[in-house]
Amino acid sequence: MKNKKDLTAQLPDGQMFSFWEVEQKFEREIHVDNQHTRASDDNDGTPDQPLKTVNAAAQRAAPGTRILIHQGTYRETVQPARGGSGPEKMISYESYQDDEVIIKASVEVENFKPSVGWRAAGFRQEKPGGLKIWEIELDPEDFKGYNPFCAVNVLHDRRFLEYDKTDMTSYLNRRGMVFVDGEPMQQVSVYNELSETDNTYWVESSGQKVHIRLSEDADPHNHCIEVTNREQCFAPEEPFLSYIRVKGLTMAQAATCAPVPQRGALSCYRGHHWIIEDCTIDWANGTGIDCGNESWHHEFDEEQTIGHTIIRNNTIKDAGVCGIAGLFVENMLVEDNLITGTGWQRMELSWEAGGIKFHNSVNSLFRRNVIKECHGCDALWLDVGNDNNRITSNVFLDGINAREHIFIECTRDAENLIDNNIIWNVEGRYDEDEVPDEPGSSGWYKTGELDVKNGYGIYLEGTDRLRMVNNLIGKCKKSGFFAKAVAFRLHRKRGGTSRENKIYNNLFYQCGEAAIIIPNQHNEIEGNAYAKMPPGYLRVMYPEPEMCLDLSTWQEFCDFDQTGSTCELEINIDSDQLILEMDLKDELPQLKSDQKVLTDYFGKKAQETRNPGPFSDLTDQKIKINIDPRKI
Repeated sequence: MKNKKDLTAQLPDGQMFSFWEVEQKFEREIHVDNQHTRASDDNDGTPDQPLKTVNAAAQRAAPGTRILIHQGTYRETVQPARGGSGPEKMISYESYQDDEVIIKASVEVENFKPSVGWRAAGFRQEKPGGLKIWEIELDPEDFKGYNPFCAVNVLHDRRFLEYDKTDMTSYLNRRGMVFVDGEPMQQVSVYNELSETDNTYWVESSGQKVHIRLSEDADPHNHCIEVTNREQCFAPEEPFLSYIRVKGLTMAQAATCAPVPQRGALSCYRGHHWIIEDCTIDWANGTGIDCGNESWHHEFDEEQTIGHTIIRNNTIKDAGVCGIAGLFVENMLVEDNLITGTGWQRMELSWEAGGIKFHNSVNSLFRRNVIKECHGCDALWLDVGNDNNRITSNVFLDGINAREHIFIECTRDAENLIDNNIIWNVEGRYDEDEVPDEPGSSGWYKTGELDVKNGYGIYLEGTDRLRMVNNLIGKCKKSGFFAKAVAFRLHRKRGGTSRENKIYNNLFYQCGEAAIIIPNQHNEIEGNAYAKMPPGYLRVMYPEPEMCLDLSTWQEFCDFDQTGSTCELEINIDSDQLILEMDLKDELPQLKSDQKVLTDYFGKKAQETRNPGPFSDLTDQKIKINIDPRKI
């Protein structure tokens, strides 16, 4: 069991996170080694007589079994037949002695022929010279039961799509992906677009043939070409299997759909008490890992256990829509993960896109994760009815065309805590051409927020009782913190009024228009420090006209931040190396530590007083520190 003195695991209600993991003592081991000369699924699974496929082992494993997978690439979907019987008797799927084990949902293809009979240029245009486009006829034997080239990304539930607000191309693209030497090609929607851009592919309407054009018109016979032919890499066929551990495996090239349903390359399929650790998810078309109830269309049983899963020390890279997805999850431990490159499909208006996207998250702990380079989507999105969650010591970096890094949506009852995080560089997701030009006094005297521009560190929509403490929030295009109330969110207690939020002892740095924008004064704001801010960086939107204030007027008219401060400093973050440099021009104040935040960013126990921001004791004028929280 985890040490109860781990103060980074204390939840907002004062209780410790409910750890359940125990040391495993396995009764049986099954070896899988597809490169062994005697490998066969008819073997008994000993090191000298290993099985050839992981799925064969998955059908034999009983509670208390460890499946040890030797080095190799396994082109299959692993479908566990059963789960463990409890924390002490799990079924574990592990790489043998840290071997590189790759489970791929793809097949290598080698039969290419020149593509003919299709118009390579637009109407009344000359055929481009030098083009080399090739045709792949898919082998039906490789696509039994599932052909992702026949299915579009969003097929199941389109109720929430807003067709008038977005280009639907990516939503209606085929799920099938093509890889050249492990790198993805870009799908185009009509054949003649192959002539405009290389490293592209096009799918015929039947889904049985794929046409490809390699970079620099290279010959595919000289490269490894793979096409996805399975939806998932690791997923039970039957729901509710529990007490399963997956450790040290790579899941690659899964042709998952866009959520919902939430079906990941690695799927808990509505089970509970899984441990997913030290794994890599590499290029999932839709979702990387799913860990909840999969879809809101499933019949919901009040007695059903959902969540209670540990997702630890994984690398989730280049998930097309969502890195980790979960519906109705409780007691989730998400720690020490790297999530990068999420959202390349640019399907954020399906409203299920994010590095992590949970619904109705309760009693969960998100700590020491690095989430960066999300394309058009949030790094972390907790949607609807979230109670008693803690988000601590994470790094959120470089939101590419992203509206915000953290989104807490329609939550009103129990308190949630965001503390000791670094929230940095949110570009905003909007059309800059729609931002009106406001020269001179037309900009100086405006009295309301523009709906066009965004780019927030933390964004609340119909949320009450969020506690936001000792974070560093910087370089947000619009504002560090933004909250609003939405009338329809109040229906059936699905949302709040943006009141009783507490914003304590944070450090805001160089936000584009404001540090804090709140809709009303019914919040608590104290002890925050502000550096490199524009005029009117503290704002209350209602009652109109909007108040745009600086620190002294904020203190005088709103009674906020009586211990707040402005400061002179420079901050730079190297996103690749995760190095932060800070040059303090003057000393930061010492403030009373928040009663619910007993540690700093590095897990060090906080004293009675500390600096604003995530680092508890900044004594040097110049600091240079590694901010990778996974190394703590």
